[in-house]
Amino acid sequence: MSVQLKVGDAAPEFCAQAIGGKYEGGETVSLADFRGLPVVLYFYPKDDTPGCTVQACGLRDAWAELGARATIFGVSVDSSASHEKFIKKYQLPFPLLSDADKRIVEAYGVWVEKSMYGKKYMGAERTTFVIDGAGLISAIFRKVKPEEHVAILREALRVAAS
Repeated sequence: MSVQLKVGDAAPEFCAQAIGGKYEGGETVSLADFRGLPVVLYFYPKDDTPGCTVQACGLRDAWAELGARATIFGVSVDSSASHEKFIKKYQLPFPLLSDADKRIVEAYGVWVEKSMYGKKYMGAERTTFVIDGAGLISAIFRKVKPEEHVAILREALRVAAS
């Protein structure tokens, strides 16, 4: 059974390698590094796939606004090398976290059974968590539609700032 986090819960701590953004060469980060600041973790299934590309490019295009409101990390189980290619190909200005050991997706309850063409498999559910400066979850958006992600996040961060 997977974890079911809810608004108001303490966000699970994590430690992972960040690639891209201000972490060009790769650097280990943890949630505790960002106490006092809002953090967005957006979980997505796979680098350089159609929906994930739409979602990432939407954030890229809104980066000046959203990046000023929160520290934003994309999280997938892809390798650091895959993240580097994805970032370079689409000129993404924000960092991605490599969760190849699946510790973060499992801690946040987004490693779930999925189904495509009748075949069942495990994968990351497209989910976004907004975490306040005290480390508490202030918003959760599950099964986010890639093309709606920026608008949802813009509203969540606007509300969080007021």
